[in-house]
Amino acid sequence: MSSAQSAPKAEANAAHNASDEVETAAEAIRVEDLHKSFGNLEVLKGVSLTAARGDVVAIIGGSGSGKSTMLRCINFLETPSSGRIIVGGEEVAMKPDGSPAKPRQIERIRTKLAMVFQSFNLWTHRKLLENVIEVPVHVLKVPKKEAIASAMTLLERVGLAEKHASYPAFLSGGQQQRAAIARALAVEPSVMLFDEPTSALDPELVGEVLTVIRDLAAEGRTMILVTHEMKFAREVASHVIYLSEGRIEEEGPPEEVFGNPKSERLQQFLRTVG
Repeated sequence: MSSAQSAPKAEANAAHNASDEVETAAEAIRVEDLHKSFGNLEVLKGVSLTAARGDVVAIIGGSGSGKSTMLRCINFLETPSSGRIIVGGEEVAMKPDGSPAKPRQIERIRTKLAMVFQSFNLWTHRKLLENVIEVPVHVLKVPKKEAIASAMTLLERVGLAEKHASYPAFLSGGQQQRAAIARALAVEPSVMLFDEPTSALDPELVGEVLTVIRDLAAEGRTMILVTHEMKFAREVASHVIYLSEGRIEEEGPPEEVFGNPKSERLQQFLRTVG
């Protein structure tokens, strides 16, 4: 084939490759065909999701549907049985049994995937400021003075600057969860993972935490959120996934999932949760 004849094909290939690069660059995280079993119990049965930068993906479903396990597998707090996880275009190397092939890669990936737990998980023997600077200083090797300045900015952002010298035991549940969010933000993550962040809170404290998460969404933060707060998911999420018995039963924009559910199981679930 002459060079003149091959030029259009080369241009087409270049355009295709550029398109792939753009797609990857816009993609914050992709999970493909994720499986997880505990012994003979298969908890996740081939779930997938993709979140572009700035997306807020809400995962809903009944107790035992696999929601929290899915998040914990994404962050390798649980070892997937199989599947693919790609963060910012970088695929996590896995052994045949799903365990990480490169432990150092997992350490690096985890700094891109900050997780906020339902039970706060603050270090109780450390003051709030110390909680927030721990990973930046000791893992990311940020100079302590710089880490403290950033931490104070984050604590102010979540309304806790005046509590920086307090221990977690002297804070309300809502304040502890807001501090946990500040700690997660301190590593400058690409994606934030929230595992039912309000489920351990008294009803009167839920609103203050949801306000912080809503503000993060408005800033364009990429988030994957397991929640039982249906009204909040409908208002904030760009995409909703309904998990049932370890499978994605239905997914789509919130106005479709909540306003016009197709699955009988989802219809029943929404009636149950009100």
